[in-house]
Amino acid sequence: MAEPQREWFDKDYYATLGVSDKATDKEITKAYRKLARELHPDANPGNEAAEERFKEVSAAYDVVGDDDKRKSYDEVRRMGPAAGGFPGGGGGQPGFNVGFDDIGDLLGGLFGRGGRGRGPGQQQSRAQAGADLEAELALDFDDAVNGIETEIHLTSEAACSTCTGTGSAPGSSPTSCKNCGGRGVLDDNQGMFSMSRPCGACGGRGSVITDPCPTCRGSGTEVRPRDVKVRIPAGVKTGQKIRLKGRGGPGRLGGPPGDLFVKVRVKDHPLFGRTGKDLTLDVPVTFAEAALGADIKVPTLDGDTVKIRIPAGTTTGKKFRVRGRSGKGDLLVTAVIEVPDRLSKQQREAVEAFAAASTESPRAHLGT
Repeated sequence: MAEPQREWFDKDYYATLGVSDKATDKEITKAYRKLARELHPDANPGNEAAEERFKEVSAAYDVVGDDDKRKSYDEVRRMGPAAGGFPGGGGGQPGFNVGFDDIGDLLGGLFGRGGRGRGPGQQQSRAQAGADLEAELALDFDDAVNGIETEIHLTSEAACSTCTGTGSAPGSSPTSCKNCGGRGVLDDNQGMFSMSRPCGACGGRGSVITDPCPTCRGSGTEVRPRDVKVRIPAGVKTGQKIRLKGRGGPGRLGGPPGDLFVKVRVKDHPLFGRTGKDLTLDVPVTFAEAALGADIKVPTLDGDTVKIRIPAGTTTGKKFRVRGRSGKGDLLVTAVIEVPDRLSKQQREAVEAFAAASTESPRAHLGT
């Protein structure tokens, strides 16, 4: 597990994020992103209170948003007053009130290491992964069946196009923080052991931007339109999501970018439908064709036609399979017997002659 930090003993990071200590990773991330958007310095220029709150929220997520650190933090919370933890412990005095002869040995055993804290050169990682983004793509029916490579047009936060994400103006670069020596943390000696806290001068980055980028004002990110190429596999359906790894929001402090999820919406086709990998098509068949049998032509998705045999005695709902005419599937043709709503005199006479020649009732099995 991660090594405990001094501030863990008197900070309730769950309360800072507004979540329960039983919250899932997804709930914690959702709460953090909501607060980060509301409190980000870019959205609150000149608001020192919002900036300070943003730092608190970021520090809280840095701990409980990391599985390893969260386990260690929860162990510290579980120890409660015995660890000199949260306000009200240790005889009602807030702060770091140790109740053991050698808390260094205690924490060393608990976290699997000696109690002297981090060694020289060890640095707390404050890198944050970028946010996952979602975009919707409307696809023509043909493209969904056959697959296509296209582009998604979206406007979102991305690495600054001027400084490529460094936050520094072109021709300059961040300098190592003199306050922490580039480590991003400061050691706080507590007798038997030492703990570390994020450097206030650089915010835990380990570096300081002395000449901010004029485009992003040192944040390293900007909101801008961008085009993202996406390959849509054959056979996608409405509601299906395509994941583009690393094409989401930019990471911070060296963290990896998030992912982009493309949600597909397939447009309807005037003739064809789909079931699984197969195309479906309802084909009208006349009474004569169904009764006597016939060879008919049916359209295909690629624009040509194919001939199928309708055997004598075909009924409505009879299906015919045409192999290999649907990308990776087949074309399923369903016969629909058409009954004319108007008959010419000659047709009526022919039907009446047929009825007179019929000796069997199709309802005989009903006993009527």
